[in-house]
Amino acid sequence: MPRIHEMISSKFLKKEDCDPPILLTVRGVKQDNVGTEAEPDEKWTMLFHEDVKPLVLNSTNLQLIARIMDSDDTDDWTDKQIVCYSDPNVSFGGKLVGGIRVRAPKKAKPKPAPAPTVEDDDIPF
Repeated sequence: MPRIHEMISSKFLKKEDCDPPILLTVRGVKQDNVGTEAEPDEKWTMLFHEDVKPLVLNSTNLQLIARIMDSDDTDDWTDKQIVCYSDPNVSFGGKLVGGIRVRAPKKAKPKPAPAPTVEDDDIPF
């Protein structure tokens, strides 16, 4: 049997789409109607190069992305990466409902430099 979130379609990312976390490359931002035809509600959304739905940008995620990108100019965000993940601690209307949060991608650990080798010709005496 399907779960409820699988039965409700959306043209935007849902928290369930981000569990497990997904690494995404920013294509840009634009305004989208997240409401209905009868009651339009324009919000900023983030588009990605990957084949995923746009992310509706709330104030918290906008601030987090600006910090991750080290810029509040959305033009600087293009082709940079973020990770979207489901956070059960997101609240709305005073209740914990869960939601999408963003973070910087984890940096690959640098490979250790090879240990220097000592050859007889390198000894100065």
